[in-house]
Amino acid sequence: MQAVQPSNSSTPTARPACLITGAAVRLGRTIAQAMSACGWDVAIHYRHSQSAAEDLAQALTQQDRAAACFQSDLESAQAIGQLFDRVVGRFPRLSCIINNASQFEFDRPETVSAALLESHTQTNLIAPVLLTRHLHAFLAPSHQHGQDPAGVVIHLLDQKLVNPNPDFFSYTVSKAALLEATRLCAAALAPVLRVVAIAPGITLASADQTEAEFQKAHTMTPLGASSRPEEIADAVVWLARARAVTGTMLLVDGGQHLSPLPRDVMMMIRS
Repeated sequence: MQAVQPSNSSTPTARPACLITGAAVRLGRTIAQAMSACGWDVAIHYRHSQSAAEDLAQALTQQDRAAACFQSDLESAQAIGQLFDRVVGRFPRLSCIINNASQFEFDRPETVSAALLESHTQTNLIAPVLLTRHLHAFLAPSHQHGQDPAGVVIHLLDQKLVNPNPDFFSYTVSKAALLEATRLCAAALAPVLRVVAIAPGITLASADQTEAEFQKAHTMTPLGASSRPEEIADAVVWLARARAVTGTMLLVDGGQHLSPLPRDVMMMIRS
């Protein structure tokens, strides 16, 4: 599917551009709004949420920002490469990728299947790493020695990587691998790219969590509240401009990582 280009943003601008995966809904949408408000043109990736993506693009362009929608299920290296090519074709000043799209399904080591482990790995690890590689290859030819980094990649991870437990096993393993990839890519792809990560806490209701369960889990932190979507978006905006920060994970979780639990907080509440 070709990119949906709002009529009032059909030509490239002089503003820097970012690609946000899973940007149509939930946390990705809040990040897209924040990046746009801070002067970035936004490539809105979505998998199924076409209507929400188009509504977001229209809202951003009405605020005199360029935005366009790009559908991809990120299911293969070919699809990931095609997504990147379409984005830079529309936004030649692309210099930031925010890997927000994520699969989050419950399993444990006792129940893990090859299919679920593979699908989590494809979305949560392979797609972010390949998009990082594509951005580096795109920016490297024009980057001059001594200049500031030409681009930045920001991965959305999870505070549970600091205190892991066996719940959501495939999700946790894939995000842990992406954390290590953050460090390795930051070292290998400098000085062209900075590669960083953000680890939110309980930010939005997920899986089959009820609103009451979410509210209770959200308050189980030293600060009495975990992360809110706008706080994660603020951190993304800051990291996008933080020239001296690379190869690290920023915890934005209300201190949730300071309270280790034997099981996922959702399971603790239910038990």
